[in-house]
Amino acid sequence: MTYSEQLRPWAILRRLPSGENVCVTRLRTRSDADAYTSILRQGGGVFEVVFDHPQGVTQG
Repeated sequence: MTYSEQLRPWAILRRLPSGENVCVTRLRTRSDADAYTSILRQGGGVFEVVFDHPQGVTQG
């Protein structure tokens, strides 16, 4: 995961009928991701907000 991706840990995935997931965008906060997802859903499609936890980072 690049440094740029670490700054934007919340991802919006579009679920395709074939079963694939496509990353639409990455955002810094959950509230931004939820707001953007609600706008995307107005156009149709299935979208999901996920937290992409960087590997190698431990919480202590």
